[in-house]
Amino acid sequence: MALVVAAEATALLLVAGWYGYQLAIGSPVLSFWGAVFTLGLLLAFSAWLYAVAAFLYRGYRWTRAAALVAQLFVLTIGFPTLSSGLVPAGLAMLVPAVTAIVLLFHNKVISYASRTGGTTPAL
Repeated sequence: MALVVAAEATALLLVAGWYGYQLAIGSPVLSFWGAVFTLGLLLAFSAWLYAVAAFLYRGYRWTRAAALVAQLFVLTIGFPTLSSGLVPAGLAMLVPAVTAIVLLFHNKVISYASRTGGTTPAL
């Protein structure tokens, strides 16, 4: 499961690299700072997914919710992409997202990802 999330983070990082390259060579954009902001969001979301994958690999409970939210975001973008005629891009988003959602609710993943924080409560 952590590998699926890490693969999605890697794909998002590659998209951010391509987006940054296009921005650097001067591709026309409506708003330069809006494009820079979008690049920052792509990089931040990729870093967040890498963190989720790392802590999911360690078995932390909170990562299942974080991974589910990420998959729902991907589905929100993947369905319109698929229905607008960009079938390969839509499938490239939908297939891993659906796979991750199915795996998130698998009994082995639920039992593995049940670790809470390692410290004792303060109060």
